[in-house]
Amino acid sequence: MKKLILFMALIAFAATSCQNEGKPTPLEIDNALTAAEIEAGILSPEVMWKMGRVGSSSLSPDGSEVAYTVTYYNMAENRGVTSIYLQAVEGGEPRQLTDNAGNDVSPQWAADGKSLYFLSNRSGSMQIWNVTTADAMLRQVSNVEGDIEAFGIAPTADKVYYIQPVHVKDILSKDVYKDMDKSKARIYDDLMARHWSYWDEGDYRHIFVADFDAAKGISNPIDIIGSEAAWDTPLAPYFDAAEIAWNNAGTALAYTCKPLTGTEYAVSTDSDVYVYDLASGKSFNICKGYFVGEEPAEDPRLRIMPTMAGYDKYPVWSPDDSQIAIRSMRRPGNESDKDRLLVYNCAEKSFKDVTERFDYNASNVVWEGNESIYFIAPIEATHQVCRVAVATGEVEVLTEGDHDINAFTKAGEKIVAEITTISSATELYNIDVEGNIAQLSNVNKPIYDNITMGRVEKRWVKTTDNKQMLVWVILPPNFDPAQKYPTLLYCQGGPQSVVSQFWSYRWNFQLMAAQGYVVVAPNRRGLPSFGQEWLDQISGDYSGQNIRDYLSAIDDVAREPWCDNERMGCVGASYGGYSTFFLAGNHEKRFKAFIAHCGIYNFESMYGETEELWFVNNDYGGSYWDKSNATAVRSYANSPHKFIDRWDSPILIFTGEYDFRIPYTQSLQAFTAARVRGLDSRLVVFENEGHQVFQPQNSLTWNREFFSWLDKYVKNPAE
Repeated sequence: MKKLILFMALIAFAATSCQNEGKPTPLEIDNALTAAEIEAGILSPEVMWKMGRVGSSSLSPDGSEVAYTVTYYNMAENRGVTSIYLQAVEGGEPRQLTDNAGNDVSPQWAADGKSLYFLSNRSGSMQIWNVTTADAMLRQVSNVEGDIEAFGIAPTADKVYYIQPVHVKDILSKDVYKDMDKSKARIYDDLMARHWSYWDEGDYRHIFVADFDAAKGISNPIDIIGSEAAWDTPLAPYFDAAEIAWNNAGTALAYTCKPLTGTEYAVSTDSDVYVYDLASGKSFNICKGYFVGEEPAEDPRLRIMPTMAGYDKYPVWSPDDSQIAIRSMRRPGNESDKDRLLVYNCAEKSFKDVTERFDYNASNVVWEGNESIYFIAPIEATHQVCRVAVATGEVEVLTEGDHDINAFTKAGEKIVAEITTISSATELYNIDVEGNIAQLSNVNKPIYDNITMGRVEKRWVKTTDNKQMLVWVILPPNFDPAQKYPTLLYCQGGPQSVVSQFWSYRWNFQLMAAQGYVVVAPNRRGLPSFGQEWLDQISGDYSGQNIRDYLSAIDDVAREPWCDNERMGCVGASYGGYSTFFLAGNHEKRFKAFIAHCGIYNFESMYGETEELWFVNNDYGGSYWDKSNATAVRSYANSPHKFIDRWDSPILIFTGEYDFRIPYTQSLQAFTAARVRGLDSRLVVFENEGHQVFQPQNSLTWNREFFSWLDKYVKNPAE
């Protein structure tokens, strides 16, 4: 139940270019605040959708300029457009490099720093384009059949990889029975029939390596995964191109793959990193120690590293190509194990864990020379830039402060990072070698200048087992401590996703505070950034300590004189939706109303309906029919539906018909039970959304339902 990355939102819901006599028609954008919005001076859903959303950024080779994307939306047309901008690292006004004629994403600098390659649908399908930075001249580079979903040009500029779907299996009945072209069936003999928000119809994303010429384009593509391989590279459901990397010599491509199918795929997280050698056309599995197609009979991992049965992903080559840094989870079946930073020695074919003594995850890996590595780590509900010495494993935390550094690129001594806080959406910042941070972009200044954000307080709350828990408390704008405010307990999803200084366009703390609510957001048990013991506690104990942590947080704030403990609500999505369902039957009259989005209601049916079985096997402890498994028996005995007889408060339930992660039937069961029991309840089903709500008008509908429910039952409850 991990959060989807921005890439998926763009692929799923960014608009396709309109065509007018063969030429793209730009999308009109008007994001100016109205007089009424300026007078109100607070964040509203409508104001939030006028914000520009900064996306992927990349420093030029000489570190002088940064290219980045910004997405703006047209609410009336229910679509958005993404364009590329350019800004000098030393400051100044940004320059829009591409127009609003199509979605321009994934900018990558050419080796000479004079132009950018990017993906765009401005010609009718997603293809590779080039734009010069001096005069913004556009040129289409690729013209392959179908859409290119990701790409990477080799440092030598003579090769390119790109990602495309390949039809491997006949699953649709019209494909199985060629004389039944109007038949509408899918035929399966094994798992996984569906994943996240789509049905398996026999198409899988593969890596193609091709010759590349900046003037002539792409030629001689080779499917390096194999035309009959029924698996995705990069991995589903995120399809993150960061799982693929060229070496600096342009002679090899490292990539992530999980070559499993069916039930074996559904229960396993065992992905590996492979190196494809262009000269030989062979791929070598660096995690298991064999060439594809030449696997030895004995288990080779005992000779390499005995615990590489979990996720191994995100290869990054050292400057001299002698080493490959990867991120690795030790435990199989656990998608939230510690993300260790390993370094592979290409000559010795061996690994070294360089973060063994560092009790936090590693992401966004960038080499500094061949001896040290920069990366991002979650530390006490923030995200910071760190540096580790490969030889010694000594980690230095370079930055500090209440912020989330979500990504960065580095060129020489220059670092440009994408940073959020609870009170500000993504902007670009310069970070120097000492870790000092200075804001570079200010995309949403016209909005911030006209609205007031609520104050964010950081408090440490004592838990029932005498530990300290970090809780963010977001106060309404123009907060008056002499007043009493309705208060919301926010339950985080994941379940292992940190409640950090994130900015969300779906669950926005400042948006809730702007409507007059105090928001209590605890980093309960099971969340990263407080060490692996804190994170691991939740697995197999959903109804235990983390639930008590929720109540410790809300009870602590309820003692404040400005908290109206007669007007408290509980809200959450995904695992947070489960938490809401569970607390609805175990809250001891604390809450006036509940809101659950795509929550787990019935553990037994969830096990049979979801797709990634490794998740429920790890977090529930196993299957519901294994009566000898004490952990599983306890989990299923504490499923929220077991406590429906105790539900006593109004509940609003959201779901999406394309949610196959926590299928919409979970929400239907909860709504049915609530109505049969006579509780005030409402079900909102989005027919074209999955686990999250992305589309502009759907989002406004969601927010209007969300806040009208809270206003009716929490802010102004009937006597």
